[in-house]
This record gives sequence, C-alpha cells and structure tokens, in this order.
Amino acid sequence: MNVQFKKGVLELCVLILIADKDQYGYELAQNISDKIEVAEGTLYPLLRRLTKEGYLSTYLSESTEGPPRKYYSITEKGESYMKTLIREWKQFSKAVDQFIKGVQRDE
Repeated sequence: MNVQFKKGVLELCVLILIADKDQYGYELAQNISDKIEVAEGTLYPLLRRLTKEGYLSTYLSESTEGPPRKYYSITEKGESYMKTLIREWKQFSKAVDQFIKGVQRDE
C-alpha cells in the first residue's frame, strides 16, 4: 500500500480503534497491522502527539506478563475530532471514488 495513503489515514484508524476499546501501544500496533502494515516507529510518535493535543489520555495498568502497560483512551475532545475526521474521510473517499469511476468508464 502507498506510504502516503497510510500516513493520511493512520491517525483516524488509531482514534477509531481506541474509541472502541482502550489499548496499549503494542496491542494497537497489532490491531492496525491486521489490516494495514505499519511500523511501530510510526505509531508511537503519533500516539504522543494525539496525547499532547488532548485527543487521548493515558493510564498505567498492571500486566501479568511484565511491567505495567501504558493504555491509551480517547477523550471527549478526541471523540469530537474523530467524528470530524470520519465525516471528512467519507467526503474525500466519495470524491476519489467518483474519479475512479470516471476512469473506468473511459477504459
């Protein structure tokens, strides 16, 4: 998949997954990688930025498999931002689909 496509949609995917269920970094990376190949090195700076901007909050939770894990949860501000991104994504993807359909008619 095109790297620019992934960069543009990764923020939205992260917010959607965390809105569904609080997650720690590695778990989130695994869940995204199930559908979109992404490097953990890309994910953690994004999580830090979303937290700094107030879209996510963090908390530590004990783990039976080692040290406590830092979980991310979505804030009210993050929920609102996610809904805006979803609306924008739907408009954008609809427009791109129209371009694609136009090319396919010409073939």
